Amino acid sequence: MAKKFHIPTRMCVSCRKKDAQHNLFRLQCKDKDITPFLKKGRSFYLCFECLKNQKKVVKSLQRVCKTNQKDKLIEKL
Repeated sequence: MAKKFHIPTRMCVSCRKKDAQHNLFRLQCKDKDITPFLKKGRSFYLCFECLKNQKKVVKSLQRVCKTNQKDKLIEKL
């Protein structure tokens, strides 16, 4: 009998679509600035489809990072 492996699923903060963890991009907010996940602290996931649509992503990132600085968020993407 073969072992079944568990594949962790996570949800994109922009489109709320669930997918395997390795198919999503992991980021974190540090001092109201977006950075790649640094192995410490809270993080969130974005799917690669949402990264192409900046307008939709900026709105969700403002909610996640609790900031109103649209220009700064667009530069980071």
